[in-house]
Amino acid sequence: MLDATLRALGDPTRREILRALRAGDLTAGEISSRFPMTAASVSHHLSVLREAGLVRSERSGRNLVYSLETTVFQDFLQQMMTMLGKEGEE
Repeated sequence: MLDATLRALGDPTRREILRALRAGDLTAGEISSRFPMTAASVSHHLSVLREAGLVRSERSGRNLVYSLETTVFQDFLQQMMTMLGKEGEE
């Protein structure tokens, strides 16, 4: 999981998608409209984020609605803190 998460977070477009989703759920079209690239390119970025478990998608009629998967972020941060030797420090 850690490798997939790091790979997903390594791209600035994917980080921007995650920032946009912090404000709330967005459809694929709403996300795509924020970027000067093809819908297919945005779809690829969303797939990488979904495979890493950072976002989830749900069909609502004809739309895919994306939202943050916050538990994965919490797990990721815990793993990073453990790797850095910061677990349990205050």
